[in-house]
Amino acid sequence: MAFKDGGETLINLPSNETDLLSEEKNAKRLAEILRLPFVDLKELSIQTELLSTIPSELLSRYSFIPVSDDGERITIVTADPTNVKMLDDIEAYVKKPLNVLVGLKSQIQDVLKKTEADQKVLDEVSEDLKLQIVREDTEEGEEVVSLEKLSSDTSPIVKLVDFTVYNALQKRASDIHIETGDIEVQIKYRVDGVLYPALEPIDKRFHSTIISRIKVMAELDIAEKRIPQDGRFKLKIRGKTVDFRVSIIPTIHGEDCVIRILDKESTSEEFKNLNLDVLGFEKEVMKKLRRHANEPYGMLLVTGPTGSGKTTTLYAILSEIQSPEFKMITIEDPVEYQLRGVTQIPVNEKKGLTFARGLRSILRHDPDKIMVGEIRDEETANIAIQSALTGHLVFTTVHANNVVDVLGRFLNMKVEPYNFVSALNCVMAQRLVRKICPACKIPVSYSDEVLLESNIPPEMAKGKELYEGKGCIECNGTGFRGRMAISEVLELSDRIRELIISRKPSSEIKKAAREEGMVTLRESAVKTFLKGATTLKEINKVTFSDEAMK
Repeated sequence: MAFKDGGETLINLPSNETDLLSEEKNAKRLAEILRLPFVDLKELSIQTELLSTIPSELLSRYSFIPVSDDGERITIVTADPTNVKMLDDIEAYVKKPLNVLVGLKSQIQDVLKKTEADQKVLDEVSEDLKLQIVREDTEEGEEVVSLEKLSSDTSPIVKLVDFTVYNALQKRASDIHIETGDIEVQIKYRVDGVLYPALEPIDKRFHSTIISRIKVMAELDIAEKRIPQDGRFKLKIRGKTVDFRVSIIPTIHGEDCVIRILDKESTSEEFKNLNLDVLGFEKEVMKKLRRHANEPYGMLLVTGPTGSGKTTTLYAILSEIQSPEFKMITIEDPVEYQLRGVTQIPVNEKKGLTFARGLRSILRHDPDKIMVGEIRDEETANIAIQSALTGHLVFTTVHANNVVDVLGRFLNMKVEPYNFVSALNCVMAQRLVRKICPACKIPVSYSDEVLLESNIPPEMAKGKELYEGKGCIECNGTGFRGRMAISEVLELSDRIRELIISRKPSSEIKKAAREEGMVTLRESAVKTFLKGATTLKEINKVTFSDEAMK
């Protein structure tokens, strides 16, 4: 579209044929011609309460943002203020005159994705939504679920489930929880390790229909409601495939369901080039990990509870050391990220492919580096240790609370202590803490009493810039966005090896490790807090506050 003044073309808006000006230059020039203010949405405070008063269908159809309401007029930001029908429709709905500002279309769409517009779609399940789950056969013979246009006769329950899954991806959720109470059903998302409601509670009478819909998607038995069931399905969105794992258990009020989202092609821009720097480790920790990741043989062990980022850390290490010179094979349950140049094997216990059996087969393929997703039993532990002793570098994880507890776990698996300590190069325990949202962080101060309650000497916090997040659109009002790792690393010195072989108490091993310079999880967490990256409440949630500080 061209705007003319006395026959002279003043501006050409971008088109498929020609794009003479950047989006920002066009928007500013258009604002100048129409004598309207231009705004940068990144610098504008947006009222989420005002957004929630506008129907999501109207927001998405016309791509505009209401930014303020002074009682007499509503101010909106749009990329196309020449659309008279849009302005008339908005005025007809809000029943107030409009103040119009010009903004960038890309910024407007980005804000709409981050606001409650998607959330409201869940509440408006009776509307004609635009997505549907369609089944199709792939070349491998598996079923993939694709998002397509909804047919007019699709039921509200199908729409609800489909959009719950779709919206979870938009919100960066790792899990969807469907919890059944005595009179209602609650759907929640886990984002950055914390659960929050996805929408208002649903009437209990819709519970069985929702669970049945999920069972159909995961090819589970809809008639069986007395025993746990596990399944999986795939979803194709914008050309990328996402795996979903479904677990259903019977409770006193009915069946509960958890859907784990396994996004192989992570939506986070940072993770497109996965490495240790992305995960937020301290420089000294990364230096130790990189040194042990380049050892000729031995075992590097990462430990922590479920969801602490153990596997992601191993992927980051493999990404850094990956080379055409090495044969690298992994066996995992499931394969969460796909790494180029690495042979990755998914465990399939139904077909008899366990960690132990897969690991035996891997050794016949002449690997240089091996990653075992998790050591769960004595047989896998012994094979992994033997692999590390016979010239292979083995990366693996095990569930334990800290680096010293790992040693006890292995010894209780009846592995030979001498072989174990000979194979082990390094043990790292880690946790994930939420990072303060950079868009809404504000300075805070803590009293000496509060710091002492958390066993932090007040003098450590003097002169430090500490922050908390007040909540905004970027972080869904939580005050946090993203997570980073805290860790403790135990390097196996001769002294530590002798203590383990002698089966000395864990307290003695930990004391020796600290004398050799090991930084504990609590100390790592406090450092992160004092750097202003996370909050006091967050570090107290993931580490013990009664641990002594050096």
